[in-house]
Amino acid sequence: MLITMCKSKIQGAIVTEKKLNYGGSITIAEELLDAANILPNERVQVVNFNNGIRFETYVILGRENSGICLNGPAARLGEIGDKIIIISYGSFEKKELTDFKPKIIYVNEQNRIKN
Repeated sequence: MLITMCKSKIQGAIVTEKKLNYGGSITIAEELLDAANILPNERVQVVNFNNGIRFETYVILGRENSGICLNGPAARLGEIGDKIIIISYGSFEKKELTDFKPKIIYVNEQNRIKN
């Protein structure tokens, strides 16, 4: 049996851009994806602290230091300046979870990784 667990998370990111006339998704800066072990096109859940909305979408690779952009319909679910959490999930066998820890990164108000 597979168990779905939080695989990785970007905590405290700030929405820096919105593109309503786009097919959909969330664009995330390359260094944040690398640090959180999230891949382009991976399904993620986005949780908005400002309005309480949760939604799922897929990831687009952003340029380095490009921040976070809500695209298409997702652009209606948040505003520039909103604080969000980006969560990716994985399916694991119970035996894989013995030493498993999700990769969690924390970012500041400029979407830079905190040490």
